[in-house]
Amino acid sequence: MDKIVECVPNFSDGVNPEVHAAIGKAISSVKGVRLLDIDPDASYNRVVVTFVGEPQPCVEAALRATRVAVDMIDMRTQKGEHPRFGAIDVCPFVPVRGVTMADCVELSKQYGKRASEDFGVPVFLYEQSASRPDRKNLATVRAGEYEGLEEKFKNPDWAPDFGPAKFVPHFGAVATGARFFLVAYNVNMGTSDVSITHDIALTIRQMGKPRKKDGKFVLNAAGKKIFDPGKLRMVKAMGVPLENDPRTQISMNLNNYLITPPHVAFEEARFEAEKRNIKVTGSEIVGLVPLAPVIMAAHYYLHTQGESGLKMTEEELVGVAHDYLGLSDYKKFESSKKIIEMAVRS
Repeated sequence: MDKIVECVPNFSDGVNPEVHAAIGKAISSVKGVRLLDIDPDASYNRVVVTFVGEPQPCVEAALRATRVAVDMIDMRTQKGEHPRFGAIDVCPFVPVRGVTMADCVELSKQYGKRASEDFGVPVFLYEQSASRPDRKNLATVRAGEYEGLEEKFKNPDWAPDFGPAKFVPHFGAVATGARFFLVAYNVNMGTSDVSITHDIALTIRQMGKPRKKDGKFVLNAAGKKIFDPGKLRMVKAMGVPLENDPRTQISMNLNNYLITPPHVAFEEARFEAEKRNIKVTGSEIVGLVPLAPVIMAAHYYLHTQGESGLKMTEEELVGVAHDYLGLSDYKKFESSKKIIEMAVRS
């Protein structure tokens, strides 16, 4: 492929294999597209799907997967730990090779327009595709989640970019856009107390913690909470429990690994955990990750040991990062399936 786009739709079902299989079949049915990963999580009740392909086939594959979500996922009964407001919650397009961010913005708009027309659902644009500055942040677009959509649509300021400004109970809404590589990265905490894990997450995320005085939130003139910035740039984070596991996780989105790569987030989480007498047991890549931040982690840890990785192969460097970050601590990490460049080659 001379032109490669990555698409990473997230669906609000992490527990039904038949749904995941149907999504995979729909995507794989499109010529010019390669399905790379289907990564469900029961605790989040969410599945992250990754595929790559030529630009127009990626749009078609995303639409066919959306049809599965419309037919098989009912938001009226869906519950999970992860924020969400639709059966297919987000559908981002990411430039990989031979395409620009502007190209992916156009692809997201094509998808949004067709999804609204074909399925009668509301579609919001976010990130680089956002129609207004206040819609760039996904957390802002998704505020109130599925349960708040009906009320949200009563406000003219929240009319969707495509489709009806009305509540579609079985589906909800979907956000689509173009963005830089987002690394979905979780750090595993050796405590069952999610309040402690969440406190660490708020400490390290960019937004930080809401300011308090005398036990009450401090508000600005507009009546909104004032936040004290956190330690890491371009990071969103929250503490979440794990199903059938005594540990908890800091669930993070690293929005730009050139600013905050996984190893920096891992070390900062470990630093804050140790202050609270908690052990970090490892970490997890959700979905796929570019090779670059994994190699960055390897070189960082080798440097801390006074060693050099200049003569090491890619596979050896990945092994170093794997061991130091504990990438198989919660789920097995297979580089041939989890690293984009290696998955495309295999």
